[in-house]
Amino acid sequence: MSTYPRISDQLDDVADAVEEGRRKMEWARQHMPIMEAVREDFEADQPLAGERIAMAMHVEAKTAILVETLAKGGAEVAVTGCNPLSTHDDVSAALDDVDNITSYAKREVDDEAYYAAIEATLDVEPTITVDDGMDLVAAIHEDRPDLIDSIVGGCEETTTGVHRLRAMAADGALEYPVFAVNDTPMKRLFDNVHGTGESSLASLAMTTNLSWAGKDVVVAGYGYCGKGVAKKASGQNANVIVTEVEPRRALEAHMEGYDVMPMAEAAEVGDVFLTTTGNRDVIVREHFERMQDGVLLANAGHFDVEIDLDALDDLAADRYEARDGVEAFELDDGRRLNVVAEGRLVNLAAPVSLGHPVEVMDQSFGVQAVAVRELLEREYAEAYEPGVHDVPDALDREIAEIKLAAEGVDFDSMTDAQRDYVDSWDHGT
Repeated sequence: MSTYPRISDQLDDVADAVEEGRRKMEWARQHMPIMEAVREDFEADQPLAGERIAMAMHVEAKTAILVETLAKGGAEVAVTGCNPLSTHDDVSAALDDVDNITSYAKREVDDEAYYAAIEATLDVEPTITVDDGMDLVAAIHEDRPDLIDSIVGGCEETTTGVHRLRAMAADGALEYPVFAVNDTPMKRLFDNVHGTGESSLASLAMTTNLSWAGKDVVVAGYGYCGKGVAKKASGQNANVIVTEVEPRRALEAHMEGYDVMPMAEAAEVGDVFLTTTGNRDVIVREHFERMQDGVLLANAGHFDVEIDLDALDDLAADRYEARDGVEAFELDDGRRLNVVAEGRLVNLAAPVSLGHPVEVMDQSFGVQAVAVRELLEREYAEAYEPGVHDVPDALDREIAEIKLAAEGVDFDSMTDAQRDYVDSWDHGT
């Protein structure tokens, strides 16, 4: 058993923290009609009764609604953070105050405490895992393989985590099935585009008090998150430059009107650099050497490996806090390169960041919740083998329909003749 303390044992004034965390959660809940509908169903049907769920997520108000919903569905839940700077301690305390929930998430922990908290969640001996970045799945396989036989399956929230899981599965190392929640239309079309785009730019603007208008904004990567950042930056009158390693995405960015060039060229002209690739070493020493004085460097990928901060530190003659959440690296020639939120996920790790808009996360967490339900409703051994699985499209559509109903939006349905037409192969010209 782990001796790592739950959040309630780490705070001086737990009661005040719980009250403030609950206040944040109630505000989020007002704007999450999907999760409200799912919670009502879960409370009535108890689809998770007797299950034990371990979670590693960004523990803030919106995520808390998902955690609480799973507990209301009958599960015992242990949760911790998936990023050392994204936890809201008051929200974590509010969760820890709920029956059937234990929260180990705390903000600004070091690496040792971060991984110790992940290990602590595994004391629940999970039957289900819910992850954002795959650190939890990795810990199970590396440190607690004894748990695998009792795990029914898992869900993964983000692009980076799905990439890691697919690599793990390709190596034959993933020993239980995981739903790639990130890859559903309800996640990619809204969370990655509107969520990442809006929240990353908003966090940067609030942290720096700078305008986007007229700036050259370099977006590294043109996947769904990169598209969102580029679209929103362009909408705020920035000149957007895209860097890419995948030729079709580079061509797509070009045909959508953005300047496309290698990072080595973009480094010379960019005012703001925002990485969205999920890969490492996207901005490195050779790029720092070409950058202008005063540039902003930020990351919207899951892990803090996209900007090579070790190389930047080696180049710097001095480094200092230029502003809360902004560290200036001053080079020998006097140029200052400013790193926001330590190169971590800027929309959750910057001092005033709040993550994706509530309405966006309502959709993503709705998919998470019904995916967890799906793992337990099917005859599991026959339905899902170890590996990475797509979320059934019917579940994604279920969440979309709940959202449309909540918004008062009606839409058409296919007629029987239309359904027969699209499902048949023998219709000729």
